[in-house]
Amino acid sequence: MTEYVDVLIVGAGISGISAAYHLQRDCPGKSYAILEGRSAIGGTWDLFRYPGIRSDSDMHTLGFSFRPWTEAKSIADGPSIRSYVTETATDHGIDRKIRFEHRAVSADWSTADAQWTVTMTHGGVETTMTCGFLFMCSGYYDYAAGYTPEFPGREDFAGRFVHPQHWPADLDYAGKNVVVIGSGATAVTLVPELAKHAAHVTMLQRSPTYVVARPDEDATANRLRRWLPAGAAYALTRWKNVLWQMYFYRICKTQPEKAKTMLLDEAAKALGPDYDIATHFTPRYNPWEQRMCLVPNGDLFTALRDGSATVVTDHIAQLTADGIVLQSGKTLPADIIVSATGLNLKVLGGMRLGIDGQPIDPASQLIYKGMMYQDVPNLAFAFGYTNASWTLKADLTSEYVCRLLNTMAKAGAQQMTPRLTDPSVTPEAFVDFSSGYFQRAMATLPKQGSKAPWKLHQNYARDLLTLRFGKVADGTMTFTKAPARTLADA
Repeated sequence: MTEYVDVLIVGAGISGISAAYHLQRDCPGKSYAILEGRSAIGGTWDLFRYPGIRSDSDMHTLGFSFRPWTEAKSIADGPSIRSYVTETATDHGIDRKIRFEHRAVSADWSTADAQWTVTMTHGGVETTMTCGFLFMCSGYYDYAAGYTPEFPGREDFAGRFVHPQHWPADLDYAGKNVVVIGSGATAVTLVPELAKHAAHVTMLQRSPTYVVARPDEDATANRLRRWLPAGAAYALTRWKNVLWQMYFYRICKTQPEKAKTMLLDEAAKALGPDYDIATHFTPRYNPWEQRMCLVPNGDLFTALRDGSATVVTDHIAQLTADGIVLQSGKTLPADIIVSATGLNLKVLGGMRLGIDGQPIDPASQLIYKGMMYQDVPNLAFAFGYTNASWTLKADLTSEYVCRLLNTMAKAGAQQMTPRLTDPSVTPEAFVDFSSGYFQRAMATLPKQGSKAPWKLHQNYARDLLTLRFGKVADGTMTFTKAPARTLADA
């Protein structure tokens, strides 16, 4: 017989561990299992191993709501985050529920049976499991490969060409000339770290990104931990940082020129009056139209000031045997080229969906409360904020899924499905974000709606009120006991 669980979670990263914790706490009678395609806990924080890998969000908001972050550093390195996630899973017995090296490839819903049949691969063999509810916590990008543009002449380059998503363990960059292509979070993390040992590091960008320097320790958090229990200090720091993020985001959206001036003034102060801020640190877009880059303790600015790193703003003409020729005619010598050029987005980890034998295209669906697909029963997905820490939304999503499951059980129903009943709702882009990795994948992403509950607000306080305290039976979510009968106002 095919194994059955009440809830099947896909992914054992931050989202998956959050989902499992909330299920154990809020739905203790539900059985569950976790499928993890890799051989370890951690998701992103286990996959990425490039030098200097760290969070670009503070750990008081990237950390779980239920487990205080107690380390001194608020901007934590990758190994520390991986340990934190792994320890959380172990302490709560969640690790015993994980099926490692099990990759979900498809899921088919049967209305008659009110369950999903999930097909997975393990050791090259296909197997299946069934579940009453499917919770996708597989992230939003392709773990197999990052995005690398076509560079003319790449085959002629005689050095090492690498992508940070799969950093070679044997890569020796000491004493080498390194060119990092890109200007996003990965690039600004790599450059100062590589510069500690390389002969020289050049960050080659087509256009600048907003870069913000902040201390890697939160002085308020460290003081509060001396005066208060860890949980209370963590909660206060979390809300302090959430409110600051919300305030600054609002300034960026309502007074973009003011925010732009603030950010550029900070960069100019860090780099000195003679640095060409206009060319290398002034983006073509307004603040928070793309994600900002955080540099702890201004480490990128330090590397630029001491000459161990340089920023070049130009376009690539071609790669040669020993470097890069730019459209300006300038040549950058390189022993190693790092293509920090972004991610490939992948909806549901590439898993195929079907309902009663008919395939479902996620790109054709509206999303309900940022976590479910229109007309797709008993399936939720975790997707974090673009303007704040991922875990803030992942935790709220897990809480709300548990509320849905408990409401369905109380009603004696087996199926819950968000239905679009308001004809005035129109589709909009999944996110209002101009970053390249979103724009490249926009045709494959689902749509949000023009009004609640189909609208994404990117606002933690608003989502907290809606998802923790709002009504579950909201007139859009339907609970069904049998294929023919719907329970109103469950």
